[in-house]
This record gives sequence, C-alpha cells and structure tokens, in this order.
Amino acid sequence: MTTHYFPDQVHFRWDQHLAPVLTIASGDTVVYDLRDVTDGQINPQSSDAILTELDWDRVYALAGPLGIEGAEPGDTLEIEMLDLHTRGWGWTGTIPGFGLLPQDFPDAHLHIWDISNGRVARFQDVASIPLRPFCGTMGVTPATSEPTLIMPPGHFGGNVDCRDLITGTRLYLPVQVPKALFSVGDPHAAQGDGEVCVSALECPMTTAFRFILHKGYSIPGPQFQTSGPLRSGIEDQGYYATMGVGPDLMAAAQDAVRAMVDYISHNYRLDPLDAYILSSVVVDLKISEVVDQPNWVVSAYLPLSIFH
Repeated sequence: MTTHYFPDQVHFRWDQHLAPVLTIASGDTVVYDLRDVTDGQINPQSSDAILTELDWDRVYALAGPLGIEGAEPGDTLEIEMLDLHTRGWGWTGTIPGFGLLPQDFPDAHLHIWDISNGRVARFQDVASIPLRPFCGTMGVTPATSEPTLIMPPGHFGGNVDCRDLITGTRLYLPVQVPKALFSVGDPHAAQGDGEVCVSALECPMTTAFRFILHKGYSIPGPQFQTSGPLRSGIEDQGYYATMGVGPDLMAAAQDAVRAMVDYISHNYRLDPLDAYILSSVVVDLKISEVVDQPNWVVSAYLPLSIFH
C-alpha cells in the first residue's frame, strides 16, 4: 500500500481520451492539493464583480485523471475519505441566472469567509457554522465519445454536491472506462443539502483518499456509506423548518426556501440576500413525502444551534 502525491495538474471536461496523470494500484492512497472550483479566479480580496467576470472555461478545475490498475467497465471503485483540510478562507456567492431562486436574487453578491481556525465559519455577528469539509465533485470518467461538461452529475458520479462525503465516508462509483480515470475537485468547507444559492462554502483544500477496486461487481450509480451520525453536534437545539407543498418538487423546494429566507431575514435581521447565502451553507432540503397525489412536500431545515 503506497501513498502518492498527485501532481498540480487539472482539467475542465470529462474526457476518456485523456491519459492518466498518475496510475496506482488498488489499496493505494493519494494526497491532493485541490484548487477552488474557479481555479483561483476568486481570492480573499475579490469583490462582487468577479462573479459576473468569471472565465467559465476555467470553472470546475478537477485534479485528474487518476488511473487505477486493472479497472474495467463492470467494476466498482471505492474511494475512502481519509482526511480533508481547508486552507484558511473560502467564499459563497450568488451568480446571476443560477441557483434555486434566480429571479428572486438576480444580482451578484460575494461573501468571503474566514475559516482559519479550522472548526467553524462565522457569518457576520449572527451565526457560526461548523465546518464539514468534503469535495463536491468526484467521479470516474463517463464513456462518452466527446468531451463533456463537468456539470451536471451522472451515474458515473461527478458534480453530486453531497455534503455527507466527509472524512470517514466511503464512496462507490461504477467504472465506465478502462483504468476508471477518476477526478476530484470543487472542495467545500460546509454546505446545506441543496446548495440553494448555487455555491457552498467554496475553498481550496488538501485531501487524502484511499482507492479500492472491486472486480466484477457493478452498481447502477453512485452509492456511499457514512462512518457515523450525519449532523453530530449541530442538532442539540433543534430545527426550524419551512414547507413547500405542490405538484412539482422543484417548485415546492423553491417555496420552502423562499419561506426560510423570509424567516431568517425577519428573525435574525439579515438582508434577504445574506439569508439566502446562509441558507445555501447550512439549510437542508428534504423530501417529506411523495405519496399523497397530487401534492408533494419539501421541507427546509435550519439548525438553531448555529445562532449566537
């Protein structure tokens, strides 16, 4: 079992024709120094304007591809998250035309976070959010004939933005091409289920993953196993939740988040745009029911322990 250090090399498309930068054996560990999702275009001195000036050809900078010896279509690749460490700062922003509520919040707004203590991120004088570092994008390369965009995700993984892929979690991906060609990026220091404003607490990050190949075992899409409770230390003061009800799950999610933004803004004296950004980092969207036709219910959960 060998530990490797992945070179500082990134790509911006899924492409099965890319040669692996590094090839390892099953059971080996790889350490990555990951750039933020914008490939360094945003820094601690950036202003709102950068969000309208991004070079989108440099967004979703992925470290990879990584080759796994002996991996073939029909196998499953296991990735164990051994360690994830942030590097002192991060950002969250609203980008015109993106997010769950683009018409409600059409303007660019950037919030820079100080996460230098490695434990919590303070939001103004209102809240402190525990850090739960993970990578928003992890995937094996899909077997497409032409290069494809990193977003959206697929059955190969990719930009799944699942906040529970933290240290100790094991992610399982169905191998699509020879050597698997795994790539990773889009590090997040914290995120609510939904990432509703289009960004989480984005940041550069150092990670260590162990890779195990399961030969001859195929799964239909991404699966994962956690190592313990999902919200340990944040649930002890309960939640405030808002509901969206209707025949469309997306519209119900929008209604739940609108109500949550209004609740946070009114009760904690935040500008609605700041309440929206806070929701993206800490509020969890959950499907409460899908059996009572014609209306479904989506709920937005706000952990009350974050507030000062």
